[in-house]
Amino acid sequence: MDPDATADVVFRGRAVIDRGLVRAGIGVRDGEIVWVDPDDDDQRGRHSRSTAVSRARGEAQIVELAADEVLLPGLVDSHVHVNEPGRTTWEGFASATRAAAAGGITTLVDMPLNSIPPTISAEALTVKVDATEGQRFVDVGFWGGAVPSSLGHLAELHARGVFGFKCFLLDSGVDEFAPLDPEQLDDAMREVAAFDGLLVVHAEDAATIDSAPHPRGTGYADYLRSRPPEAEDRAIAEVLELAGRHGTRVHILHLSNGASLPRLAAARAAGVRVTVETCPHYLTLSAEQVADGQTQFKCCPPIRDAANRERLWQGLADGVIDSVVSDHSPSTPDLKQLDTGDFAAAWGGVSSLQLGLSLIWTEASRRGVGLSDVVEWMAAGPTRVAGLGRKGSIAQGYAADLVVFAPDETFTVDASRLHHQHPLTPYEGRELRGVVRQTWLRGQQVARRGTVVDVPTGQLLFRGGATRV
Repeated sequence: MDPDATADVVFRGRAVIDRGLVRAGIGVRDGEIVWVDPDDDDQRGRHSRSTAVSRARGEAQIVELAADEVLLPGLVDSHVHVNEPGRTTWEGFASATRAAAAGGITTLVDMPLNSIPPTISAEALTVKVDATEGQRFVDVGFWGGAVPSSLGHLAELHARGVFGFKCFLLDSGVDEFAPLDPEQLDDAMREVAAFDGLLVVHAEDAATIDSAPHPRGTGYADYLRSRPPEAEDRAIAEVLELAGRHGTRVHILHLSNGASLPRLAAARAAGVRVTVETCPHYLTLSAEQVADGQTQFKCCPPIRDAANRERLWQGLADGVIDSVVSDHSPSTPDLKQLDTGDFAAAWGGVSSLQLGLSLIWTEASRRGVGLSDVVEWMAAGPTRVAGLGRKGSIAQGYAADLVVFAPDETFTVDASRLHHQHPLTPYEGRELRGVVRQTWLRGQQVARRGTVVDVPTGQLLFRGGATRV
């Protein structure tokens, strides 16, 4: 039987499969990968016809990759602040999911804060879901929020399909999302463990930061001293101790402090169920590159020095860090205080959603790290952390979310050409390696060379694989 007869679309060329780069054929039907042939050289001659001829005969659409292209699974970004409803002027579902599609991300998980209302109740989740209608250009899932007022009610949100619960241990930056104090964190750990949920933690210790020098003016060094690495390490130690005591699954968000890696590795070896993420800005930038007044680089926790950046790359190589996700946290340009360059007053967040794959590949390739590792960190890893199921890999039975990537093509970042709501990013003018040429969502092309299709086809995703709340 001709395998093409079982497929709507067949991709042929180099592909990242099972953590290797091989020549393969991949058959897709009804949005799912139905077969994978990892040794496809003998079949290629039969498929030299053009796509138009194949379709005219009622056969599968054949997508032949160019010699400089590689097929990747669609990326998964499990840390995105979309901000809609309530702060849609910062970023909304239409702009965020368009940017994701253009950047090779086929699934994103929305953070519960910066929208109004925050996703801290079943009612708020319904409001958030409704806000996505007609605006999802990729698949979208949701985190819930663990704040003082939602404790004792987390099971209801869990039952409604959020992938876990985010909490802060210090001021979140918005009044609607209050932090947990130590006693409340203990309560949250116990509550989430009771239904084997996942607690995702912004781990910076409030007392340590309160006692640090307060930032002032345009000096980045002053800002850096105001968020010392000890604040991360002490908060991580507290989270790990409580997680071990209660048996809670925990995830450390946006790790910026490489000195915490041995503590995390030891806890995991001792049986603590902990996963860890870091972000492109911590892996591609360094404090030495940030000039005074460049508030587009401000984030929390901060971008630290180059030696620390290399420790994070080692943490990825050692498997202590599980995933690389954006923590895309945009705002309107005025909130970044670009006119004054005041780090104390500026909003803390980096805009990079559309650029993540190219950012990480640029740095990874310089270090001799292969595409298969990048895929592990940016597709398979986030899928496992969030529990998204059959996403993030090219394998039979998985969603046909695929990216045609040209790893050797370069481009210069022009913020005005990004799909983000605002043309503001610390990567403006930076030359990057690797271009997303096509993005496919469940077997349908949704983006080509930065242009996104006009019809949004993204689905809602909920824990357990449900597609509606």
